[in-house]
Amino acid sequence: MHPTSPTTRQPDRSAPTIPVVVLAGFLGSGKTTLLNHLLAHRGGTRIGVVVNDFGTIEIDAMAVAGQLGDSMVSLGGGCLCCAVDGSELDAYLEKLSAPAHRIDVIVIEASGLAEPQELIRMLMASENPAIRYGGTVEVVDAAEFDATRARHPETDRHLAVADLVVLNKTDRIDAAERTRIEAELAAVCAPGTPVVAVDHGRVDPELLFDRRPWTEPRGQLSFEDLLAGEAADDEDGHAGHVHARYESVEFVSEQAMNPRRFIDFLDRRPAGLYRIKGYVYFGVPGHEERHEVHAVGRFLRFATAPWPRGAARLTQLVLIGSDMDGAGLLRELDACREPQPRQLSPESMWGVLRYAARPVREEDAAPDDTCADEPEQS
Repeated sequence: MHPTSPTTRQPDRSAPTIPVVVLAGFLGSGKTTLLNHLLAHRGGTRIGVVVNDFGTIEIDAMAVAGQLGDSMVSLGGGCLCCAVDGSELDAYLEKLSAPAHRIDVIVIEASGLAEPQELIRMLMASENPAIRYGGTVEVVDAAEFDATRARHPETDRHLAVADLVVLNKTDRIDAAERTRIEAELAAVCAPGTPVVAVDHGRVDPELLFDRRPWTEPRGQLSFEDLLAGEAADDEDGHAGHVHARYESVEFVSEQAMNPRRFIDFLDRRPAGLYRIKGYVYFGVPGHEERHEVHAVGRFLRFATAPWPRGAARLTQLVLIGSDMDGAGLLRELDACREPQPRQLSPESMWGVLRYAARPVREEDAAPDDTCADEPEQS
């Protein structure tokens, strides 16, 4: 990852931050179809969308078509859509992250000709305390994979920075071809980068962000009701295609976790483990606060905050993936428990702090580690 630049504003660590997910892929790969699917299956989640491309995006059964220039469209369901170039990105993220909009997640649909690493660099260097980089998803057209690589030699470079690869349009190739492409992706992508095979962009939103349940009262049939109904019909018509492909494993521990063993577990997580979310209690002296962990593919980040008043000190994790050895993962997490966290030295937290959003305190920093406060990828 590109290093972050020094910040002039210190964010409020107790306030929630909005994850910003980069959705990349060459023209025709299916980015807009995937984005429309996320919007249709978002539940009560308020999604901010930044479009850096020409295209058509259906939001709340309304079409926002063509190049929007510097305009912003605000819809009743809470989605915002902007068409921007790189120089405008910070300004639009500032607007989208304003508390009045109550946005839960921001998705940037990058231009098919954009350099995703530049978007990543800008997000990692952002001084906006309300947002955080949430990983990069690269969409690949399975049917045109070879032709795309021949036409765009930079494809391999884009794949190398992806945290999660969506192999789209797999309904257009046979099993042997899919196996071949997945093997080539494994050779090009960074080690351990998961590849999710889908058709029509149907990726479970839970792989990228938390969906909120509906909480707002409904009266007359709204666009949200209509969209939710269509999404349910779509699920039934495809035999539960979204959720049938994934499984989740839950882990809860009242005992603290050993930071070194836990980081080792995260560094060795299998390719089929697409997402990890939850809270971790380490209990190491000077580090008793709650550590929120968020992983999409190989992207990994910790954020620290005080425990809510009266909350039990627990580790609570949800692991989402496919073809996982759930029992094996639970055994590995069990082995990360630490019966005597107060006996551990602050230096045992260095591995966690490498991925932490907050600056490392001077007394905790390793003497030869000048980048310990930068979020990194595993």
